[in-house]
Amino acid sequence: METPLSPRESGKFIAENSQDVFIDLEGVKNVAEMLVTKVANKEITLAGWKSLHELNPQAIDEDAVNWVFVADTLNFSFWSETDEHKCLVKYKGKMYSGYWALCAAMNRALDEGIPITDASYYATITLDQLKHVLRSDTDVPLPLIEERLQVLREAGNILLEKFGGSYLNCVKKCEKSAQKLLQVVVENFPSYRDEATFLGKRVAFYKRAQILVADTWCVLEGKGDGCFSDISTVTMFADYRIPQALVQLGAMRYSEELMKKLKDGGMFQNRDQQEMEIRGCSIWCVELICKHLAELLEKKGWKSKNINPVLLDHYFWDYARDHREALKDIPFHRTRCIYY
Repeated sequence: METPLSPRESGKFIAENSQDVFIDLEGVKNVAEMLVTKVANKEITLAGWKSLHELNPQAIDEDAVNWVFVADTLNFSFWSETDEHKCLVKYKGKMYSGYWALCAAMNRALDEGIPITDASYYATITLDQLKHVLRSDTDVPLPLIEERLQVLREAGNILLEKFGGSYLNCVKKCEKSAQKLLQVVVENFPSYRDEATFLGKRVAFYKRAQILVADTWCVLEGKGDGCFSDISTVTMFADYRIPQALVQLGAMRYSEELMKKLKDGGMFQNRDQQEMEIRGCSIWCVELICKHLAELLEKKGWKSKNINPVLLDHYFWDYARDHREALKDIPFHRTRCIYY
């Protein structure tokens, strides 16, 4: 099978051929201008990953890196059917939903003495054990529990067979290159192969693989084994939340037909054309925002090398979470799959 285009190339190709999703270049420039202030206020920084999200590991060590690997192996499909029926996990007196419910459940398990980040444990974890680890404090379980079991056990066994049972060994193989780590992950762990065919071309989104690379960079604070000189080659992580924010901010727009389907609550199959257009255009839209933002910063004589699509993704994801009411008029696309 032909080698797919990289996520960046895929985003560009999809954006150039999209029928129902469009990038608004004026909107892109407006968003870039808005972000200049955020950069000035140090709201977009590498340090923000640890300081803004209390559930993320705070240490710089092998345990923290292995935590990141498990979190991103299970980092898919958290959206709820309705706002009234959500999977919530209570941890240290606080309720968490979505991806943070997963992180809270992992930390709760570790506090209970369950070695959920140890490959030799999760390579043979049973369905009942995983259900206990990921148990909800409401009557709504995390979706796709059997798929989560399958990908977790598969990943654990591959780590044991090929990498001495530790994801840190994957990182060390990559000689401080984000792209090399991305390739190691995609080539060795099947559940991370987020690829498709769009208008006859093989494309790749690699949402979870790229977020794994980025989270590795963040947890290691860009130092030592995590000092990736090419981190800016990693694109945003094409999921269902950030497109919503990009449309609300005016950098992207949907056709009337697509907007109607979204508002009617229609389901999108993974690798459907419209679903791929939403994801691909999001990637290219953030690349363009990043480019314009860098130009604006350079005009002011500020450093732009510290700004990249990973940090913009973090900003937009938090923006979508913090502006839920404002985003209600733009429904997110509903897809159940293991890739995001």
